[in-house]
Order: sequence, then structure tokens, then C-alpha cells
Amino acid sequence: MSSASAKTKGDERIRFPGVPAPKPLLSVETERQLSPRQREILVELEGLLGSRRLSELTMSEIAAEVNCSLRTLYGIAPSKDELVLAIVDRRLRRIGRKAIESLDASLSPLETLRAYLRAANKAVQPTAVTLSEDLAGVAGAKRLLDAHADYVMAATRSLLDRAVAEGEIEPLDTASLAHVLGRLGGEFARPEVAELAQESPKATADRIADVILRGLAKR
Repeated sequence: MSSASAKTKGDERIRFPGVPAPKPLLSVETERQLSPRQREILVELEGLLGSRRLSELTMSEIAAEVNCSLRTLYGIAPSKDELVLAIVDRRLRRIGRKAIESLDASLSPLETLRAYLRAANKAVQPTAVTLSEDLAGVAGAKRLLDAHADYVMAATRSLLDRAVAEGEIEPLDTASLAHVLGRLGGEFARPEVAELAQESPKATADRIADVILRGLAKR
């Protein structure tokens, strides 16, 4: 999940130091050059993620799903895999932006982290297991998902470092803990792991993150 800035106390917007957002698969300039109909198609296809296995459809079948020509579809991406990845990337970026924008400037670093992880974990709503299965055979999917997970981990570490600096938690290995917290959502979206949980991937990730964060807070 990705965004370049976060709110802090005093309603001040700052950048997470040294945490660049992943490069978008469809640049702003590329999207600007798309026709209004092509941009509508991107939104429509994003709405199909998790409910239809796009990787199993041909480009002709995808075109039929959104009622457009093959030429229009190929004008967005040169191959089915690149189209699917671009749609997933847009979805993760949208969730990431909303996660950052939802943060309350009055919260402490640890409270901010809890809110951020809950918002970021919206990427693993119930359809995430189906989406994970759908992406299994898409070339480049792992690299894309890892890039977004790396961003969440880096943002998490930044907030943990702030919590340590402000005395909210004791000094600890923030890099290792961020690795655990930042990958909880993706871990429970894996089909073989999701079967072990009693709740949805998001609910499970949120509960475990809460347990860890409560244990960190100074008494």
C-alpha cells in the first residue's frame, strides 16, 4: 500500500523519511493520455478484482466483460498480464492513499500506526484470497506485491522509530518488528494460511497487530 506523506501532530504533513512510494505501473502521464472510456474501463476492471479470475480470461473475454473493443483494451496495456498487474497496482495505491489520508493528526505514533495498519489491511478484504489465487500465475505479480508490502513495512518502521523517539515504547529492533506487522495482511491472504484463521484475512491481521501493539505500549 503506498503514499509519500503522513499527517502528524499539529495537522502538519510530513514525508516518511527515506520511504519512497513504489513506482506506478501506469504513470500519471500514461493515464493522462488514455481516453475517458479507457479510464472508465480501468475502474470497471478494478471492481472485478476478486470476483472474477481475470488471469484465466483471454483479452477478448475481458473486453466482453467491460463491453469494449480489443483495440481499446490493448491501448491500455500490451498484454493481459500487464493489464491485470496495472489494475492491481491502482487498487493498492488507492487503498494506500486512503490509509494515509485517514490518519488523525492528534494521535500518538503508536495510535497512528494502529490506525494505519487497519486502513492498509483493507487490501486484504475477504476477496483477497481469491485475488491471491488469481495472481499466482501472473508473471511479475510477486514483485508488485512485494514492492507494496515493502512500502508498508518501511512506513511501519518509521512510525515505530517515532514511537521510540517520543518515549511511547521501549527501544527495540524496529526493522524486524516492522517486517512482521507490515506483512500480516498479505500473509493471511495466502490461501493455505487463510484456512487456518477463524476470521477474514483483514480481521485476523488487525487482531494480531492489536495484540502486538498493546504489548509494546509502556505501562
